[in-house]
Amino acid sequence: MISNKPMFDRFFRYISIDTQSSEEETQVQPSTQKQKDLAAILYAELQELGAEAFYDEENGYVYAQLPGEEPALGFVAHMDTSPAASGKDVKARIVEVYDGTPVILSEADAGSGRPAVILDPADFPELLAHQGEDLIVTDGRTLLGADDKAGVAEIMNLFAFYAKNPDVPHRRLCLAFTPDEEVGRGTEHFNLEKFGAKEAYTVDGGKLGELEYECFNAAAAKIEIAGKSVHPGSAKNQMVNAAALAVEFHQMMPAAEVPEHTEGYEGFYFLEEICGDCENACLKYIIRDHDRTKFENRKKTVQNITAYLNEKYGAGTFRLTLRDQYANMAEGMKDHMHLIERAKQVMTDLGVAVTEVPIRGGTDGAALTYMGVPCPNLCTGGYNFHGRYEYASVQEMETCAQMLIRLAEI
Repeated sequence: MISNKPMFDRFFRYISIDTQSSEEETQVQPSTQKQKDLAAILYAELQELGAEAFYDEENGYVYAQLPGEEPALGFVAHMDTSPAASGKDVKARIVEVYDGTPVILSEADAGSGRPAVILDPADFPELLAHQGEDLIVTDGRTLLGADDKAGVAEIMNLFAFYAKNPDVPHRRLCLAFTPDEEVGRGTEHFNLEKFGAKEAYTVDGGKLGELEYECFNAAAAKIEIAGKSVHPGSAKNQMVNAAALAVEFHQMMPAAEVPEHTEGYEGFYFLEEICGDCENACLKYIIRDHDRTKFENRKKTVQNITAYLNEKYGAGTFRLTLRDQYANMAEGMKDHMHLIERAKQVMTDLGVAVTEVPIRGGTDGAALTYMGVPCPNLCTGGYNFHGRYEYASVQEMETCAQMLIRLAEI
């Protein structure tokens, strides 16, 4: 059962707001104006708590501070949800005292031919570790939004606790809620001065006990293919089928170096999107590797395939756009391991088993670390991010919230 009702009231309120970011809009931030709907609510709530809050309405960032002892400690979470699945009209419910059996998120709909959506331990064995806990799930039609509104709610709980208990000694607290983290632009207009902390934690992880201070080097690749549409009946030696060329490009990529065949420190190429017809086609990849040299070689692989196919089919047939998104934060964390040791001690004191894992993804903390604010990543209690099977553990979220309060103690 929920013991921290105010925090979960916040969480359910936040996930009801659609804040999905967009990879298509790259010229302005936030990439979707609806992210500001949540930003405005958070800004108002922080003002009600008596925090010194600032809302960068133009770029969609929210900052706040609570007075306390120096040095300041910051916490960061992102407001947007992934473009990979809808975040509109999220319908969440709590499965009380989960018993280890499959959870039917939505029944099959014979009229539309839509199959049932089932959260099944056979597919997600981690579920069995949550027997006896209360799980927050969706109706199987949207993601939940725990990534990262669980982190947002836990940080807001931290500020609410110390705002209501000003006599409890604590460090000066700083927070930042960012837009567009899911599309690799979360720190594009981050204001370090408004943030106010020289060291911080992102609260953007998953399983309770996971502590992350290494991440992928990351890039995005977009390959646009120009074809030539001719009637199939008279196409010999004239037609250039862009859709077929897209398939040819992808078949030249390393088949085993994909997310579904890699783990740990192994990098990958992920085909996020493929679309097109005879006239035009497009491939979108994300490229990831913890090792910098291997990462650069991965980008060269994409460049070499593009060059080879342009030589084969004519210059300009394939147009590649490569964009670095973030770098591995491990190098920047080496001189700030006290943040890791402090987090480990707090988790241990709360009876949590600590697991140090490399992030198979990235957070705003990676970019902030290279901006001079060391920023490892903490767990939130959410699972199966970026899809309709996403869920969160009530008990783990409550423990994560306690963890933040302990970290802020003197």
